[in-house]
Amino acid sequence: MAETRLASLRNAFFTGLLLLAPIAVTWLVFSWLVEKVGGGFRDIFFFYVPETLRNHPSLGAVWDILSTLIVLVTVTALGYVSRLFLGRYFGGVAERFILGIPGIGTVYNTVKQIVDTFSSQNRNLFTKVVLVEFPRAGSYAIAFLTNKTQGEPQAKTREEVWTLFVPTTPNPTSGFLIMVPRGQITELEMSVGEGMKMVISGGAVVPPWPASSAGASAVIPQNPALTSARE
Repeated sequence: MAETRLASLRNAFFTGLLLLAPIAVTWLVFSWLVEKVGGGFRDIFFFYVPETLRNHPSLGAVWDILSTLIVLVTVTALGYVSRLFLGRYFGGVAERFILGIPGIGTVYNTVKQIVDTFSSQNRNLFTKVVLVEFPRAGSYAIAFLTNKTQGEPQAKTREEVWTLFVPTTPNPTSGFLIMVPRGQITELEMSVGEGMKMVISGGAVVPPWPASSAGASAVIPQNPALTSARE
């Protein structure tokens, strides 16, 4: 009985610890931000305030919080300014300088490509998540529909061909551009964001699907065009 009560107390302690962990981490991050950022810029932003007030024990936290807010507002304003020509020009100069640094330039370029992939502008290029047989028949891959426009490639094939982008895992910034007949494409219900998460996680993160509630034996619906093509 004593061991059971001890185990119960231990489990209750760890349960409470798990509940408080997010709050504690948030507080630590906020405190670090205010202390490092606000404390570092306090003397710069409030140089005109008498030192006795600026370093007063009961007012120090107030100045740090105000300094942090000023830094956040300044960074946000720089983001708006970067949209202008002058901001883009200096941003391009700084980017070329960083790319020229051995090692650091490679890391910067990789991170920038991943960020650009998830930017709203590039994400809108992918209109739908689809399933396609790739790189061989009987092997399926997640792909993103980029275009349905009928151009020269479609005219030469004399079929309704859709343009797809098949990303690589776990880095979706590279991949394959393929053109597949409409009848060999299975459209999926998951969003583009969910498809990206699945690709980056290597399939470990699978978006929920309503049909999965029917049981573990649920079968993925087959594309009639693909079935008839095999037969």
